Amino acid sequence: MKEPIIKSLRNGANQSGLRDYNERLLLSMLQRHGALPGSALAKLAGLSPQTVSVILRKLEEGGLLKRGTPIKGKVGKPSVPMRLAADGVLSIGLKIGRRSADLLVMDFQGGIRKQLRTTYAYPLPQDVFGFLKAGLAETLASMSEAERKRLCGIGIAAPFELWNWHELVGAPAEEYQSWENIDFKEEVAKFIDLPLYVINDATAACQAEHVFGRGKEFCDYAYFYVGAFVGGGVVLNHSVYEGHQKNAGALGSLRSVGPDGESRQLIDSASIYLLEARLQQAKIDPSGLWKEPQNWDAFSEYVEPWLDQTAQELAKACLSTCAVIDFEAVLIDGAFPKSIKETLVTRLRNYLVQQDTRGLLVPKIESGTVGRNARAIGAACQPVFSQYYLNTHAGISLG
Repeated sequence: MKEPIIKSLRNGANQSGLRDYNERLLLSMLQRHGALPGSALAKLAGLSPQTVSVILRKLEEGGLLKRGTPIKGKVGKPSVPMRLAADGVLSIGLKIGRRSADLLVMDFQGGIRKQLRTTYAYPLPQDVFGFLKAGLAETLASMSEAERKRLCGIGIAAPFELWNWHELVGAPAEEYQSWENIDFKEEVAKFIDLPLYVINDATAACQAEHVFGRGKEFCDYAYFYVGAFVGGGVVLNHSVYEGHQKNAGALGSLRSVGPDGESRQLIDSASIYLLEARLQQAKIDPSGLWKEPQNWDAFSEYVEPWLDQTAQELAKACLSTCAVIDFEAVLIDGAFPKSIKETLVTRLRNYLVQQDTRGLLVPKIESGTVGRNARAIGAACQPVFSQYYLNTHAGISLG
């Protein structure tokens, strides 16, 4: 059978080039606040109603915005709220995890149009890129020509320095080391020519929570994602902060102390791989930890002590993080059932009360809402944010 050609997709939704500043500003405001009429956008943006009207008309004609139902006021013409058009922009996200990879297509409103998944003992480049290539071929074949033209790019969420984790994932060092020399853009360009964006997997999860979860509730907060390995993200001034070398929020590397006083990292004391190891030691198949739909009831005997340890370690990590930046909140999410997350957050709050908090303002501890799919969704956010929204670290207020 002839191999499907998927490379010729250049000039998709990105063909119009980068949006200008005011277009990005209005799109960012609609993304953050939802549907708004031009008059409200003009006040928020500090632009004249005429300028906003021209921009909105242009964005509507370009298929990025749709009109809502007119709202009648007491006087004058009814106001027409504008909203992001779900079909206006489509993006692709790939999460490379320690036990699985997820590929999804996301629309402009955050809806998931299609998702594919593969599992493995540990990720190797040939397996991951083979999955991406085959998944893209299947995905694109299921899309209309109009939908394919709306694709703006691919985001990949991967662990930072993936090649350094071979011992923890049980992979042969020499085979796993091949990740160090992988050029993601070069590999992906072999079979598709859409723009590519690479982001740390925990930062991607933070991005997903910030955009589609509880991020709108807080200006500055820290975010912990408990997956096979724990990681995190940092949000400052309503925007996910990646840092100079794209490694800000490397909260899994926070210092911790082992039972014998040895120095170690948070990743060694608050990650799901520890629970997986305990199950293996007890001769119990741990694959149920990663299956959908998630249900950990069969592992409750081993989950209880793991929850206690994880809550204690996260309590100390939260205070260490807030000693550097005065975060108003810390959000907790992860690749586990919702009931496990709620129990973890409750215990973390309880342990936090027992910590030495002199000189610190204790943050709110809250649950994240996006869950297991956060890293793939965050990956898909990257092409959209890079081409259509503003970075609020530049001192921009979105209201």
